[in-house]
Amino acid sequence: MRLIGIALAATAVALASPASAQVAARWITLGTQGGPIPLKSRSQPANVLLTGDGAFVVDAGDGVVEQLAKAEVSLQEVKAVLLSHLHFDHTAGLFGILSLRWQTNIASPLAVYGPPGTRTLVDGILAAMAPAVRAGYAYPGEFKAPFEPGVTVVEIRDGASFDLGSTHVTAAKNTHYTFTPGSADDRAFESLAFRFDGPGRSIAYTGDTGPSQAVERLARGADLLVTEMIDFDRTVAEIHRVSPNMPVAAMTGITIHLRDHHLTPKQVGELARVAGVKSVVVTHLSAPAITEARASEYLREIGAAYPGPAVIANDLETF
Repeated sequence: MRLIGIALAATAVALASPASAQVAARWITLGTQGGPIPLKSRSQPANVLLTGDGAFVVDAGDGVVEQLAKAEVSLQEVKAVLLSHLHFDHTAGLFGILSLRWQTNIASPLAVYGPPGTRTLVDGILAAMAPAVRAGYAYPGEFKAPFEPGVTVVEIRDGASFDLGSTHVTAAKNTHYTFTPGSADDRAFESLAFRFDGPGRSIAYTGDTGPSQAVERLARGADLLVTEMIDFDRTVAEIHRVSPNMPVAAMTGITIHLRDHHLTPKQVGELARVAGVKSVVVTHLSAPAITEARASEYLREIGAAYPGPAVIANDLETF
């Protein structure tokens, strides 16, 4: 197995053509449920950005391949995967993308962009694929082509800037992690937000984050803000219900994380207002199943701070 690793903060995976430069980007929310507790009504966090240059998966939660199929986006169209951070609910579906590319003989290049640790993640997935690749389909005289996954890993950090064809991408470190500044963990791990500036349209994606001036700056003036959101009280209550025997120390830790490293509806509205974005899409809903009444309540809380249009997204909606 050979994996090409590139530690550059700027690279391009496709060249823009005159035709692609005229196509406005579309954003599809493939999975809108924040992990780790699965729901039958919503898939895990994943999105796809569609431009004239192809499809770009933004976070790859479990089930992303099935959600792409439902959105009528083929794996052949996917030119890159961008990971905001390496929590399992944002990365579990990457195994499906890489393994099904091999099973369906997709040989076109695929770039995987993500924070430090992404190369280790991809190396591990390819190593986990090895037994099935070696076994093949187990018929006499089977021809086994060399395993060349065609994957390029690009590890990026705060301030990274690169092109996906005609779309320019900028990354900013957010506050989903709050390691001690300058510590070994702070150097080793980052959680990122992304901004996509394409022909005629700009889209900011928070990834998972708490309140963050860096994200406010990144999103400033964007046409669309795609943001995570948590219903803190209901989420904590659900964890107590699902994991009643969780040790006290573990419950204390997860409570701090949920409180400090995610955005409440009010904070979503404040972010949108300060950034001056034109519209808001809420995804990564860290809460139990959401009724229409509950969604309306969230929108009222957002609207108390932000006067523009806002939507609570469902899976497979296009913006």
